[in-house]
Amino acid sequence: MSAHKPRSGSLAYYPRVRSARHFANFRTYPETGLKEVRPLNFFGYKAGMLTLFGRNAHDKSHTFGQETAIPSTIIECPPMKVIGVRAYRKDVFGLHAISEVTVDKPEKDLRRKIKAFKEKGKARQEAGKGKDKGNAKEEESTPVTFEMLEKSAQKIADVVLLVQTQPSMTGIGKKKADVGEVHLSGDAVQKLVYAKEKFGKDLRVSEALVAGNFADVKAVDKGKGFQGVVKRFGVKIHRPKAKKRRYVGSIGPWYPPVVMWTVARAGQMGYQNRTEYNKRILVVESQQNASVANPSAGFQNYGIVKNDFVALHGSVPGAAKRPVAIRVPTRLQDANKAKFTDLKFPSQTAPADEGRANKGKAEAKAGKKQ
Repeated sequence: MSAHKPRSGSLAYYPRVRSARHFANFRTYPETGLKEVRPLNFFGYKAGMLTLFGRNAHDKSHTFGQETAIPSTIIECPPMKVIGVRAYRKDVFGLHAISEVTVDKPEKDLRRKIKAFKEKGKARQEAGKGKDKGNAKEEESTPVTFEMLEKSAQKIADVVLLVQTQPSMTGIGKKKADVGEVHLSGDAVQKLVYAKEKFGKDLRVSEALVAGNFADVKAVDKGKGFQGVVKRFGVKIHRPKAKKRRYVGSIGPWYPPVVMWTVARAGQMGYQNRTEYNKRILVVESQQNASVANPSAGFQNYGIVKNDFVALHGSVPGAAKRPVAIRVPTRLQDANKAKFTDLKFPSQTAPADEGRANKGKAEAKAGKKQ
């Protein structure tokens, strides 16, 4: 007897429309309770999937202690440049940005993204000129430098870093930078000190993510265009005698003559924001050892990984070259989930395999001669 399956396709994702941006970003971040200030999220570019090898460390698993093939996703994470600091205040309606400090000279990749960067900065600093005296006090109280931010620290509820990615450091051929926010742990005063220290400098993935921990990922998944109800919602195909096979049998009653929003209908499939929780971080590797992740011919549709990278257990939404947002986890997880030790990349096991293959060929030749 088949399992009970009244319908397929979650109703949690309506409306199923194309994402407005290809660059996904998280809206919520956990209360970590950490005393030190650490970045809570990072951005990278999806390279592809790779099979790692390691020993299963889950003591209640059937394959405990055995060497296992581990499906993993490689995300290249070139250093991000901190281009600004934004301060938020809190009221009954939530957090609202009150001011921000940005770099004076944006790089070429950033100018491709924000063409009026300098003009906006000048307009912000000169906003108080030519105004009446009633608005002068209001403009004076708006912090535009770190010194002014520190003076108004009691008004600040949260401080975040404004960062730009550096896709030109990768081999994907992208030049225009992506811009996002990096949230921090700790209180507002500690965040402000950390932000001042990092202002205008690079931020590396090792500062945000730790191997062995869990992480949440968010990205815009693969776009599949306009699809019918069978592919989009998994509706059962009708019998061969039916007039039409790949359609819904009934979309609603005659009276009242209405089609409910829960009825499966054809439409856009894919290219939507999707979040997946609690992915085990298998490896966080530096640029010096980036070559261990590369297959012999590079990743399909991506190329060669050249920078810091992260290996996550399982799959990740999105196509190759798609930006992926990674965040510290917000939900409780099983500590034994995807628990492995003695991790190795295929490139690290290849020489031994080649040796065994050559030995086998030599033995076969010797047998033929005899």
